[in-house]
Amino acid sequence: MQAIRSILVVIEPEHPESLALKRAKLIAGVTQAHLHLLVCDRKHDHSAMLSVLKAALLEDGYSVTTEQAWNESLHETIVDVQQAEGCGLVIKQHFPDSPLKKALLTPADWKLLRNCPTPVLLVKTSKPWTGGVILAAIDVGNTDGEHRTLHATIVDHGYDIASLAKAHLHVVSAHPSPMLSASDPTLQLSQTIEARYREQCKAFQAEFDIDDEHLHIEEGPADVLIPFIVHKLQAAVTVIGTVARSGLSGALIGNTAEVVLDAVESDVLVLKPETIMDHLEEIVTQH
Repeated sequence: MQAIRSILVVIEPEHPESLALKRAKLIAGVTQAHLHLLVCDRKHDHSAMLSVLKAALLEDGYSVTTEQAWNESLHETIVDVQQAEGCGLVIKQHFPDSPLKKALLTPADWKLLRNCPTPVLLVKTSKPWTGGVILAAIDVGNTDGEHRTLHATIVDHGYDIASLAKAHLHVVSAHPSPMLSASDPTLQLSQTIEARYREQCKAFQAEFDIDDEHLHIEEGPADVLIPFIVHKLQAAVTVIGTVARSGLSGALIGNTAEVVLDAVESDVLVLKPETIMDHLEEIVTQH
């Protein structure tokens, strides 16, 4: 995150003093990143509002530019501008449609998460980051190359946010429930599964310097465990990674991430492996 030189902040005209801008200021205040404010609207002119925001940010010592654009749809506009400006991070506030859909992400948010070649920070709550808990969600049981690299990226981003917000990093990993039908006898008993996971975690903990107190390993599906731990620790940010299935569905996020994103009561930073980012970058530049 320290390497991010430029941040794209999506500004909603109805909420100019948005939480997205607040988070962007916190990050840029530490990393000195440039802020590019974007309003996606084809119908109305928001130049006066953008001028006011820009003037206030310049006065506070931030480097800032502004833009109003529209291309086909919200997510396409955001990705186009992210590409044109070379932004390394996109920050957008999630505005719920209605009380009924309060937790659920809008289709535009989903499309952005699937198609954006850079990390996306979705701001879902007003919970302050400073002094809080940052939760990195990983899958220790997956040790293939792509997952290992993704784990490193998730934990590194978690540490970065924790250091800039003077917060505490915790890590969560779910392990599968025992299966009596499993051919490997160690997968038939929860004690042996947990023991094997703990063993894998020891190597992970040593590599990333995470003590037992900050590591949460429990049995069960990740889409249930992660929101539970977020709630229990009152985490301010959840850092989550997504790995592609294969082929062109590489642009799609796995079901676990979708359920988790809707269920967590925290801001969410979504990361993808380099291979998917490169793949999305190719798709975007071909249009």
